[in-house]
Amino acid sequence: MNPQTVLGYICLLCFSFVSTAKGNLQPLSFQPGTLYQYHYSLDVQLDHTSMSSPRGAWLQAEALVQLHQLWRDQGGEELLQVQIHNLKAQQEPEEERHQDSIGGPPAEIALSQEAQAELQQPVFVSWSSGKVKAFYGDKAESVLISNLKRGIISLLQLQPHAGTTVEEDTSGSCQVTYAVSNHSITKTKDLLSCTKPKSGFTSANKIFGVKWQPTSKSRYMVKDNLLQSVLAEESHMVTAALRSTTGMKISSRQQLQLLSPPMPGPAEADGRSLEDTLAGMEGWHQPLGMASLPFKRVCTHCPSLKAYLKAFDSQRVKMGASKAATTWRFQKFIQMLRSAKKRDVLQLLRRVPEEMLPFVVEAAVAARSVATLAALSDFLDFSREPKSLLEKFLYAAAFSPRPSGELLRLVLDKLDRKQLAPEVHETAIIAVGSLVGKLCQQKLCGLQEVERGLETILAGLRSTKKESEVVIYLLALGNTMLPETITTLLDYAEEGPTAIATAAISALRQFPTRHISGKVKRAMRRIFHEKRKSYEKTCRLSAAEILLDNEPLPMDVINILLATNELEVETATFLLLKVQNSLRADHHPARKIMKDVMRDPRINNYNFFSKAGISSSFSGPLTVTQDLLSTFGLDLLFLEGGFLRKSISDFSLLSHSQQLRAAQVTIEAQGLESMLGENVLEGEEEPELTARMSAIFFDVQLRPIVFFQGYTDLMAKVLLSSREPTSVVKGNLLLMDHHQVIPLQSGLQVAVKLQGGLGLDISADTDVSIWEQELKTSINARGSFAIDFQAELDAPFLQATLRSQTELETSIHFDTTLRFSSSPVLMCLQLTEEEAPYREIFTVSKSAGSWSSTARKGRQGTVPGRELALHRTNSKVCNLLLMAEEE
Repeated sequence: MNPQTVLGYICLLCFSFVSTAKGNLQPLSFQPGTLYQYHYSLDVQLDHTSMSSPRGAWLQAEALVQLHQLWRDQGGEELLQVQIHNLKAQQEPEEERHQDSIGGPPAEIALSQEAQAELQQPVFVSWSSGKVKAFYGDKAESVLISNLKRGIISLLQLQPHAGTTVEEDTSGSCQVTYAVSNHSITKTKDLLSCTKPKSGFTSANKIFGVKWQPTSKSRYMVKDNLLQSVLAEESHMVTAALRSTTGMKISSRQQLQLLSPPMPGPAEADGRSLEDTLAGMEGWHQPLGMASLPFKRVCTHCPSLKAYLKAFDSQRVKMGASKAATTWRFQKFIQMLRSAKKRDVLQLLRRVPEEMLPFVVEAAVAARSVATLAALSDFLDFSREPKSLLEKFLYAAAFSPRPSGELLRLVLDKLDRKQLAPEVHETAIIAVGSLVGKLCQQKLCGLQEVERGLETILAGLRSTKKESEVVIYLLALGNTMLPETITTLLDYAEEGPTAIATAAISALRQFPTRHISGKVKRAMRRIFHEKRKSYEKTCRLSAAEILLDNEPLPMDVINILLATNELEVETATFLLLKVQNSLRADHHPARKIMKDVMRDPRINNYNFFSKAGISSSFSGPLTVTQDLLSTFGLDLLFLEGGFLRKSISDFSLLSHSQQLRAAQVTIEAQGLESMLGENVLEGEEEPELTARMSAIFFDVQLRPIVFFQGYTDLMAKVLLSSREPTSVVKGNLLLMDHHQVIPLQSGLQVAVKLQGGLGLDISADTDVSIWEQELKTSINARGSFAIDFQAELDAPFLQATLRSQTELETSIHFDTTLRFSSSPVLMCLQLTEEEAPYREIFTVSKSAGSWSSTARKGRQGTVPGRELALHRTNSKVCNLLLMAEEE
């Protein structure tokens, strides 16, 4: 043999060895005139995450896939014809579902003749060494069958060398990573990176969304430049963010195995180009995208508004906002309204009795369809309707989980009307701020309605001179949580009078830590340490809290603690307890920094922490699960004479790094110093005798309520007040609204739907006894929460639906007793939870052709009631007061 030839062979062998060692295989190809036959199998499982549910849906399919080359160019690009034969589908036998056992042959699923004919129609693939460059088929074909073919073609998408790239298959355009070893190729797909045409929606607040955990891995075996087998496995865990036991598990497994040996097949087609070759094939073949096409299931049992209107007179029922039955009815109304026409929605609004109208308005806003919003626009007359109904509409808009630009435009159009009642105008401004913020959270800041809404708030702020109106506009800016508004809020916080500065700082506290910049912290330091002018004590304390709650610097903590030596006793006591409470809270973001500061004995000593005031700050857990931490906090700031200056009751939720203020109620009383004969501190303004309440529900600041302003107003309201509790909040909210389409690599599709509704009834009562020298307040919160979680599996030969329905009714009472006859004033706080009944129902429904089945399983129980011990000092005072009452 020629030495040069031998040397060439040796170099070629060395090159091949080095290429394999580096993780590369030779280019893949299919030979002309050869018919390749693969055995294809599919296994899909859909289950509830809860162990208490019935067995889910299971589907198997197998087929013969034939493939041969039609054309090839000099660059290696091939045109392949792929055809499915003899597809057989099976499901789990019905008798096994009731026995919860495994065994026995699967039940065959009969395929219709139309489905069999479509399945056997060939598709054509432009393929080059493992890369699918184009896909051709019939656009008129059934979406589900076309997607199933895409799932098989996706198994041919691979590359023979290691690395990370972006590929397009049924899942969309996704980042994939290849690892190559000997004859094996492993592909790991990052499903969270996939981009595809937008479908579905979710709540703007992630705490009310879902947690999606997908995985996808495929293993290819290649020998002699030929694809021998593919095993593709993927799984999806989709759960409610607040409750991981409410959710679905999806697993899918595809396998393609070469049947040996390859057989002689059709010869290459005549054609100079790929287009010429396709044109010579029977039928009309158009280029199709590789990503799965969305499929929308036709709902045959969904509620219809037209049918409801026909039977309306017989369906009038009494509804209690805090009852689970009402919350389920609320969600049913939303579903009806989303598919209804404008004229039917208008007919409903005009026919319902007056007491049911707020319920329908809330449902129409939550539905947020073009038809329902158009009907509301025609129906609501802001110059004539009762203020209570208009405020109900505006707050429903503010609490919308995923508002649209059309909803904001409707609110803005109504706001432009003249002669609005002051309360309605203020509520509308607050709602505009919330809508702007939520639209920006949905990455819709560029909408014209958002720009118009923000400009409406800023223009109103610039033009008004009335203090109460400035406060409303500042709170609305806080609801937007837009970082570009921070500079405006800082200006009002530092330069405004007490009420305006308080509102501006309150608005700044709405912003997440990432927006509390060095500029914000410098302004808060100037306010707390009074570098430019004097500030009222509540302003200074709020500024200190912003510094302490947002990644504080050790020097800020030290300076705040040092400043307590110069503050009044009650103010210093409150601030020190705030720091101590942060140290005890494991979830507090500044806990580690504060612990480091407290290691210094010059700070952590009796001199600093021995203040004798009665003000307090307390926070502790209410519920702790693997997904959720709910906390209750209570801040009480007293005057030096023993009267309450400010109280803040806070219920917060923390879940998967997301935080939500579920409810925060602030009650302030000003001017009591002069009324009781105390002197106002030098540099402070002498405030008017005032009591007000402000509330935040689900991160939305509501319009503040003034109980009285001035001594004359106070006496008039005391004399004219009734003994009936005052309704604070009453209505229904849609908190969770999620729809997600998950395309499986097999081409099948799972649609995940989550709806969570809340019915709420909060009332407050106050009782003043001059003879007993006691003040008693009672806040009663009753509510019901209903979650509907569904997963729908759609295949050409089977449809399956898994449904989880959870409901809970709860009641919380917060009672306060103040005894003025003692010095200092004695205060007892009692937080009580009544026993809470709950129920869960799990449903599995399947249908194939004319056959269908449904299995249900449920459980119910009661969460025991309890009274929470807030803190040791409070327990001692409560024992004293309760013993005195018994005597």
